[in-house]
Amino acid sequence: MSALVLGHKNPDTDSIVAALAYAHVLNARGIEATAVAQGEAAPETQFVLNKFNLKAPSVVNSVAGKDVYLVDYSDLAQAPEDFMDAKLLGIVDHHKLGDVTSDSPLECWIQPYGCSNTVIKMVADFYNVSIPADLAGAMVCAILSDTVLFKSPTCTEYDKKAVEELSKIAGINDVEALGMEMFKAKSNLDASARDLIFRDFKDFDMGGKKIGIGQLELISLSMVTPELKASLIAELNAVKAEGRHSAVLVLTDIMKEGSELLLSSDDENTIINALGTKKADVMWMPGVMSRKKQVVPPLQAAFKA
Repeated sequence: MSALVLGHKNPDTDSIVAALAYAHVLNARGIEATAVAQGEAAPETQFVLNKFNLKAPSVVNSVAGKDVYLVDYSDLAQAPEDFMDAKLLGIVDHHKLGDVTSDSPLECWIQPYGCSNTVIKMVADFYNVSIPADLAGAMVCAILSDTVLFKSPTCTEYDKKAVEELSKIAGINDVEALGMEMFKAKSNLDASARDLIFRDFKDFDMGGKKIGIGQLELISLSMVTPELKASLIAELNAVKAEGRHSAVLVLTDIMKEGSELLLSSDDENTIINALGTKKADVMWMPGVMSRKKQVVPPLQAAFKA
């Protein structure tokens, strides 16, 4: 039976490319594996897949009775609803260790790098698995996406080294130009307010409270019209009403290197104070580029208190 390699809900580029890349590494090791996803590719991801002639993984909603490898997460909230009825074989991730458990020993590769694909490059090197040019190109894009062109505080020298080596395999001569092409695709706002919020959205358990955090990365926040901002705020209220204590949207300006905070919460002050901003029409957070490192940890600390 082929094991499933599965990224998180509302998959981003790292999640989908990591599934493809790790399935390749597993198959090269003699472990039959198939990349799947928990959702359709977002505009940036579809650009990457098209650019390197790769096919998007099939979408699955159920993993009961299946062997599963997780990539880019280890939180139950981001897994399929019937995940507890699957057999977990391994995890590849670059986030905090989540709350998934297993009935038997498993293979874990978790490193504090800027991207899961950087970890996968490390695993491929460990097992002497060669990476084909098309997949190498997509892995470069995933690393550029997750590290925001190396601007994110999550970026490490390992991410930069992986991009350098993978770019040679893929024949990429201008990494920055590729990154800007990719972020232009990512900045596509031709979608409903709900789809924009859930383009890269994760739920977290913080002190027993369900906190949903989305991030929308744009070349410039000037693209967000007053009408769109009002729609996003209204939709955040609806998202919160679906059983969450808080719904947060981090609007990141890639070029200005900062983010604006939008939220709907039972306790706005706790979130605003934890993220170091002030209640205002524009709650700007200078230098905030990473949900993983600059948004989730201070909120978790605040809700533990």
